[in-house]
Amino acid sequence: MVSPHGIKLAVYLISSYFGELNAKVCDCLLRRGTQTLHQVVSSTELSRKNVKNCLLVLIHHNCVQAFAIRQPGGFGEEAKIITQYMALFDNIIHKLRFPKFIEIVSEELGKECEEILEWLLQHGRLSLSQIIVKYKQASKQVGMTCHFPGDSSADAAQDSFNRLVNARFVERCPAPDPLLEPPAEEETAAKKRGAKSAKIQAQTMEQQALAAAAPMESMRFLVENIWNDSVEKADKRTTDVKCGMKRKQEDLESNTKDPATGEKEVLWRANFEEFIRRLRHKACVANVKVRVNNDAAIVLAATLELSRHSETKLRIDNSVPQSINAIYDEVIKREGGLGMDLERIRASLDDLGCEAPLMEIDETYSVDLKNIIEQARIEEVESIVLKRYGREAYRMFRLLSKADRLVETDKISDTTFVEKKDAVKILFKLWKDDYLEMKKVIARAPKQSEFILWKINKQSLWEHILDEMYHAALNLRLRTTHEKEQEKEILQMPKDKLVGELGNKYMRLRKVCIVLESSLMNLDDSLMLFHDF
Repeated sequence: MVSPHGIKLAVYLISSYFGELNAKVCDCLLRRGTQTLHQVVSSTELSRKNVKNCLLVLIHHNCVQAFAIRQPGGFGEEAKIITQYMALFDNIIHKLRFPKFIEIVSEELGKECEEILEWLLQHGRLSLSQIIVKYKQASKQVGMTCHFPGDSSADAAQDSFNRLVNARFVERCPAPDPLLEPPAEEETAAKKRGAKSAKIQAQTMEQQALAAAAPMESMRFLVENIWNDSVEKADKRTTDVKCGMKRKQEDLESNTKDPATGEKEVLWRANFEEFIRRLRHKACVANVKVRVNNDAAIVLAATLELSRHSETKLRIDNSVPQSINAIYDEVIKREGGLGMDLERIRASLDDLGCEAPLMEIDETYSVDLKNIIEQARIEEVESIVLKRYGREAYRMFRLLSKADRLVETDKISDTTFVEKKDAVKILFKLWKDDYLEMKKVIARAPKQSEFILWKINKQSLWEHILDEMYHAALNLRLRTTHEKEQEKEILQMPKDKLVGELGNKYMRLRKVCIVLESSLMNLDDSLMLFHDF
């Protein structure tokens, strides 16, 4: 379930990228859940043609997934196939992280691969022939921002694209509308028993649709069999479209086909899962470096590098077990790890909470990533409490966080050295703002008295903090847009005209935008910590 401010942020992002009509359709899907075309038309009061075009754009940019459901007909009637649409909230929010994704590729694979990724992020999905055409156009442009060494051949494009696929930064697109069979009889009976069962079934159906749409793992990163055909198709394509130009919406439906043969081409997109995995690992290493020590961070980074390709899902609780020798070989390759011996590595693994194996014959270690993420979340919330409510509130919140149970007011006051009167005020303030849960207990013997107990419900608190962060991110985006709108005349002027007072205004706007955008990037790190990691 997406929080209210999460929906507002997602809708604003869609509005910024694709306009108000697409935002209206997206808002409908996020608020009402999975819908048919008829339901979206009815809810948005847009024309059927406009809704279809909006859904087409959103699907092409990986913000909506369509899927078909086979529903049994009545007596003597054939089964009906109904297409439904669901918004992909995570993919929409990932648009905030495009600069981070580009930075990862630039640092690891270089500028040529960075340009190809930018095209995929800009256009949502592209075929290989389209990528080759863009590569050739970019290499020929004069004064371009693309960073190519001058080789515009298909071989150069193939090399850059293959490196992206081998690193799993790019993947094949999912099926456009997978067909789901009707649920089994027992599932249908459970759905009829109540609204709660129906809700669970709806969520399961969406998960089934995503699983059915995903390409087979053996095909997900397969390029070899289609590269030669794509080169031939690229040569036949017209090159009227300039590098970086947006394609028209009416062309989106036909660009999956080769114009010469009419055959469908394989489409590719950025693999958000791999980028989030890299950022998750990076966040874990950064947290350990601050909370434990630098040696532990080096060992953790080496362990995660070894286990990354073996991870079957994004949010794994523990890293894939690795032998001590493999960890050592990876550690000495890293900066600061050359001087580490096996004993120091074992000590660092112990600092990371890894249990020593009972037998040295098979000395393998696995790191508890779930605990690292949990500690990082707690530290993030504690810092918020410290800034917002003061040091006394921070001490009380930290006590409750470590206790992880109901604690009586007097106990909190005595342990944190805060006057009971002040402690009660602070605790009620935290409770009012949904940071704590309160429970009243009445003791009847020997005389009736009332005790107030306090506790942190981490799951509900994480959701509350996440919604606050969505709200803050939305405000930062709105403020950035407002600042640019206020000075839009200056932004439209040639740079050689920006002198004197105009130059000062431009520099002020530039500094403000840098501060706002960097604040949003830092806030997004916390957003990922509570939502994606």
